[in-house]
Amino acid sequence: MSIKSFGAKLFASIIHHKTKKWVNNPIETQQKVFQNLISEAKNTQFGKDHDFANIKAFEDFSKRVPIRDYEDLRPYFDKVVKGESDVLWKGKPLYFAKTSGTTSGAKYIPLTKESMPYHIEAARNAILSYIHETGNVNFVDGKMIFLQGSPILEEKNGVKLGRLSGIVAHYVPKYLQKNRMPSWETNCIEDWETKVDSIVEETINEDMAVISGIPSWVQMYFEKLSAKANKPVGEIFKNFNLFIYGGVNYEPYRAKFENLIGRKVDSIELFPASEGFFAYQDSQKEKGMLLLLNSGIFYEFVKADEFFTENPKRYTIGEVELGVNYVLIISTNAGLWAYNIGDTVQFTSLKPYRVMVSGRIKHYISAFGEHVIGKEVESALQEAMDGTSIRVNEFTVAPQINPSEGLPYHEWLIEFENEPDKLEEFALKIDAAMRKQNVYYDDLIVGHVLRTVIITKVQKNGFQEYMKSIGKLGGQNKLPRLSNDRKIADFFVKE
Repeated sequence: MSIKSFGAKLFASIIHHKTKKWVNNPIETQQKVFQNLISEAKNTQFGKDHDFANIKAFEDFSKRVPIRDYEDLRPYFDKVVKGESDVLWKGKPLYFAKTSGTTSGAKYIPLTKESMPYHIEAARNAILSYIHETGNVNFVDGKMIFLQGSPILEEKNGVKLGRLSGIVAHYVPKYLQKNRMPSWETNCIEDWETKVDSIVEETINEDMAVISGIPSWVQMYFEKLSAKANKPVGEIFKNFNLFIYGGVNYEPYRAKFENLIGRKVDSIELFPASEGFFAYQDSQKEKGMLLLLNSGIFYEFVKADEFFTENPKRYTIGEVELGVNYVLIISTNAGLWAYNIGDTVQFTSLKPYRVMVSGRIKHYISAFGEHVIGKEVESALQEAMDGTSIRVNEFTVAPQINPSEGLPYHEWLIEFENEPDKLEEFALKIDAAMRKQNVYYDDLIVGHVLRTVIITKVQKNGFQEYMKSIGKLGGQNKLPRLSNDRKIADFFVKE
């Protein structure tokens, strides 16, 4: 065992015992975070506007601070971006993480000196947790690749600005710098396809042990690698045994990945965002990701089916239940207050608190009151593929409200790697799985309001072409699993 491997094992044990302390006291931990946030921000503009000085408990906070999204908080964000101090959090941010807004262009999410370390520690602790549980440590001596955005940062009114993954690239520990790939020059390439080609050239003859990124874009890298070497990724990188991912559910990609790699590899799921690093997979044996309750983030949860009602109940960590679809609301040491990040989660465990991402509150289909969410379509597709040779590269789902003939339906646009012999039978399997999960959808089928699922095949690399057409190829960009409109579907379906 190398010195680096021995050190990693020792460090993993230390972090494991530190983590257990707050894991075993979740409610107390969140209460301390809450009190600290209120105390630190009471003299900011936001704190004064919302009477933080008189907030003693969560009930006071929930009365004074409504749930908001970026657009609701824009007057405050605009002041921060213009260079004002002490607006949402004390002082000025260290960085702005630039993300794509859904309604009005770019969003600028502040990262502060208090919040930034938690982004780095969470990613590190996810790997250390894996080491502690499995004892697998040899990968620390191999090369590691992180498919991410460009680390080139701009400046806006004295604050550095970039994509979160590019900002984080500046914080890679020195002991990993020699192992880390690709080169700085390649990482700075903006065009995603050019960048991936360059990464293939740099890594194809290296001993890659850890590969990290959003599955859809890592898949592109694997396909180019395999085509160039004319052999599976697992033969190119014989010591590759750990895949780290976040942003989307890995399950729809798993069979395709195992085919590209030629064998199974362990994986670690992360739940990071520009707004905070919320959870990571702490066990290879248990379902879900450990919710990080001591990372400068105070969590609230609103039941998704109540979210759009007037004054929905806001739950704290001690009140949540298993299997309920919650909208995740956060208050953070970067100055986000009762902030709706748009993600929905379900708890898979309450001791410790583990979550799985179930979708986006704005990404759903309810054209007929069916309330279909991302987790349901992913599970239905997986169930339909189980025990078959069918493999899917990518997919999305949209309602067809006004078909040229017959009843309305849900249209599944699927890019197959290995397509089914009988497409209609496969569609019926998906439909049956959907009906088992979603009683509203089942009622609509039984009541002849909807007909069963229709599958439209998308040509090879079709979804990449779509993402490219809207300027979102690569990086942190993700294809929505489902939409309540036909903006994506109409790109592929010309009636």
